[in-house]
Amino acid sequence: MQRLKLFLPVLIFTLLAVIFFGVERRVLTGDYAPTDLPSALINKPLPAFSKPALSDGRIVTKADIVGEVFLLNVWATWCPSCHYEHPFLVKLAEEGMRIVSVDYKDEITAAKRWLNEKGNPYTVTLFDQDGSFGLDLGVTGAPETYLIDAEGIVRFRYQGALDERVWNTEFVPLLAEINGQGKSQ
Repeated sequence: MQRLKLFLPVLIFTLLAVIFFGVERRVLTGDYAPTDLPSALINKPLPAFSKPALSDGRIVTKADIVGEVFLLNVWATWCPSCHYEHPFLVKLAEEGMRIVSVDYKDEITAAKRWLNEKGNPYTVTLFDQDGSFGLDLGVTGAPETYLIDAEGIVRFRYQGALDERVWNTEFVPLLAEINGQGKSQ
């Protein structure tokens, strides 16, 4: 029994290493993506909300933003991946993609400074300081981006930073389907 106690840490370490390398192999082969958590909102209406706009404090509701296809991007100044994806969002907005954003659990001064310095690709930014709207969306962390159709139905959620590859493989086909045409915005 004493010998077993001596080898127990080694056995636990070995078991954890096998699990770690097994998951790593599945990630590398594409069998498992740690960001693929299902969203309960897919093919359901965007939750109702009433949030202040970051720019001027006016109250924005769901009725103010639906009516055409758009991206709903959840970001924060404290989020390292948000810094990475922001230039791509600016590019998408310049190409005509409508993007609404949710500044999630952030400081208003830092968020305004961020948009002034890095550019503002958003038609409106909802200030969600307490995270209540993020909770309604099922946000697990920033950044997250939702594709919302013209009727306000959540069609897709992507967890992680958007870039050209993700855009082309995940969003472009869905936009083409939503728009009912062979190409998208």
